[in-house]
Amino acid sequence: MGQITLEGMEFFAFHGYYDEEQKIGNKYGIDLIINTDLRRAAESDSLDETVNYEVLYALVLEEMKTPARLLEHLGHRIIDKVYERFPFVQSVKVNVYKFNPPLGGICKWAKVSLEEAR
Repeated sequence: MGQITLEGMEFFAFHGYYDEEQKIGNKYGIDLIINTDLRRAAESDSLDETVNYEVLYALVLEEMKTPARLLEHLGHRIIDKVYERFPFVQSVKVNVYKFNPPLGGICKWAKVSLEEAR
């Protein structure tokens, strides 16, 4: 078993429960943690034997372009896309951060964490 992690990805996107949030946009952060067997890649030194993190980033970027009302929905979509592209992955965890959420006070970010094993 091994882990591939992309932490601190940042995007400007148009997610949010309120219509205004989807119009003006906000900064979002994503952490993606993938658990999978890395032995074959370690032995072969071949990118074809592992989860390509460049592909992971592109997958997240594409999902960030489609607005979602809830961070939970966005995170679930990302997990589904990871499994669709890399069906051999054993588990996926995603943290979705909304920077400066509209709460009427100071809050660095709101965060939702989802994890799914298959």
